[in-house]
Amino acid sequence: MSEKVRYDIIQAYSKLVEELVITSGNTRLTENTLGLCGEAGEVAEKIKKFFRDEEFSKEDIVKELGDVLFYVTALTNHIGSDLETVMRNNIIKLQDRKKRNKIQGSGDNR
Repeated sequence: MSEKVRYDIIQAYSKLVEELVITSGNTRLTENTLGLCGEAGEVAEKIKKFFRDEEFSKEDIVKELGDVLFYVTALTNHIGSDLETVMRNNIIKLQDRKKRNKIQGSGDNR
């Protein structure tokens, strides 16, 4: 898949998310943030059940990750950014940490 096709998919997804968001202003910021936390919790719940009950459904986890992506995209759009910028900034941050041998540990500025 070419880089342009991938970019077009990201743009189309971002536009779709905007069409589905039903809140605005500070209410949107709060709802999208709480939605992200809730959906991330559902991913964690699926993983917990793997350890507790030895049940694992890749399909269920993919569905929940899609919900996480929805809220990440909604928040990104709301603050006036885009997913490509988020991804590129994250790549730069992670490559820098790797170069400095700081992948492990905690804190944003390690």
